[in-house]
Amino acid sequence: MRQSSKFSIWSGLTLLALCGAQPSQAADFSAPTYQDPPAFSWSGAYVGAHGGLGFTGSPNPFADRNGVALGVQAGYNMQAGPGIVGAEIEGSYLGDTEHKVNGGKLKEKWRGAIKAKAGLTFDQTLVYGTAGYAMTSYKKGGDVRNDVGFKGGYLLGAGVEQAFAGGLSAKLEYNYITTPDVRTHTSSGSSEKDINSHVIKAGINMRF
Repeated sequence: MRQSSKFSIWSGLTLLALCGAQPSQAADFSAPTYQDPPAFSWSGAYVGAHGGLGFTGSPNPFADRNGVALGVQAGYNMQAGPGIVGAEIEGSYLGDTEHKVNGGKLKEKWRGAIKAKAGLTFDQTLVYGTAGYAMTSYKKGGDVRNDVGFKGGYLLGAGVEQAFAGGLSAKLEYNYITTPDVRTHTSSGSSEKDINSHVIKAGINMRF
């Protein structure tokens, strides 16, 4: 009897232990907690290319004085919350965008620019403004006799950029460039003129 009683007690204790372990094991195998994916970040370096049109007056894609704008750019963005600041350098071929001057004309050939950038992000969409310094090369035409070469000016602009998977993004940007006091010499004498240009361009960037 005593042995039977001891066996019954040990059997009961073992059963209780097993029953108590089951909820603990079930908790160990519960579904993992869901975590939100990390927020998209615009921070980092990028390189890219752009193409568009240059205008001498108000933007008019059908004017014969227009020229193409083709080039490359590279830059760096730093993001803090929804805000972003950055810097960019670019170089462009301008395809003879034409400007009238006293007694002749000038044609834009090349432009290099260094720009600061600031904007707001909406997840994978960036809206920004830009400002900087531009150097534009001019080719003489008509009765202009002097080689103008590169002249410095100022650039203002704005754009929107949309990011995609794999570090790729696409942008649309407008730039206004003013080059002050460009001197030309013609048969009618010497004159100075502020030359104003507009560029509308689309581009792609690869971030890394």
